[in-house]
Amino acid sequence: MKYELIATATFGLEAVVRMELQELGYQVLKTEDGKVTFVGDEKAVVHSNMWLRTADRVYIKVAEFSAETFEDLFQQVRGLPWENFLPIDAAFPVVGTSVKSTLHSVPSCQSIIKKAIVSRLSDFYVQKHFEENGASYRVRFSILKNKVTIMLDTSGAGLHKRGYRVFDVAAPMKETLAAALVKLSFWKEGVMRRDKDNPEHFSRMLVDTCCGSGTILIEAAMMARNIAPGLTRKFAAMDWDLIPDELWDEERQAAYRAVDYDSELIIRGFDINGKAIASAQANAAEAGVEEDITFNRMDMRKFRAAVSNGVIITNPPYGERIGDREAIHGIYFRLKEILENDPSWSLFMITTDREVEEIFDRKADRRRKLYNGRLQTTYYQFHGQKMANK
Repeated sequence: MKYELIATATFGLEAVVRMELQELGYQVLKTEDGKVTFVGDEKAVVHSNMWLRTADRVYIKVAEFSAETFEDLFQQVRGLPWENFLPIDAAFPVVGTSVKSTLHSVPSCQSIIKKAIVSRLSDFYVQKHFEENGASYRVRFSILKNKVTIMLDTSGAGLHKRGYRVFDVAAPMKETLAAALVKLSFWKEGVMRRDKDNPEHFSRMLVDTCCGSGTILIEAAMMARNIAPGLTRKFAAMDWDLIPDELWDEERQAAYRAVDYDSELIIRGFDINGKAIASAQANAAEAGVEEDITFNRMDMRKFRAAVSNGVIITNPPYGERIGDREAIHGIYFRLKEILENDPSWSLFMITTDREVEEIFDRKADRRRKLYNGRLQTTYYQFHGQKMANK
């Protein structure tokens, strides 16, 4: 059966999610703030959950309509074919948001939508009370200027929860954002197989000079190895009657077969904090890419580019205190020196700091506004001079 599916995204990453969906072969209907709507069947639900690296969740869109009163909301939700989605034992918690709407009370909307679904199911199953002790079919509503969107959450836990993060550091970056930073860099163009006729033909070096728990580099290695981000985790829709178990089994088996063990990778991570390095190593091992990344404890100000044409993707610490800012600006000055000493290197850096271009004495080649949690950041892109592969 064909559905309208919605992949939600952190603000600023909608275009990246759209690109991913198109690469996976899906027709994108529209891109809006925080979500991308596409067309797919039950297999698409499975495949998109397994392979999307930058989306937050995948939803089935049940309906979209306008409602200005709570009575209107109740009647329109009650008129939806919930029996086609929810079995008699389904657990169906209701969550959502309301922005610039006459239906401004989120708790009231939750209660009314819940009652409407129960009323519909009561008529169909001929019973008034539901134990809700079965699989979870979380209902999500979004109301914007009285336009109501009703969805079913197929993912469960957010797609950023890959399952490899066994140790954390302070203020860790979400895996989905880290994957987006890599996708927005040029490093993906440099991941190449070993050329049998030219043994010197390797991938470009990738470095994170402030690697923390290693998320950016782990996501990069997983992309290079073509490891599906959802390979080792569960999804809410795995327990649904709506999607046959064999679809999940086939998808997981296909994902295991798709892993690429032949690409030559040169990935380095540095951090001044020894605990961060230990965390990064443990996380990389859990993700199955520990042999692809070398982590070392080191003050990044001591970093020297040993090769040309490398790429730095980094998330340096943020800070507003004078001492913190001085230390952070020291990091910026060192990164500036690296680019000046070898103009072939490229730098991709996400930060809340607005003074980066002044410190670097140059405009970034591209800037993109992104959100790291609730913090508004800028992703600065300084492109290196292109070099011919040798």
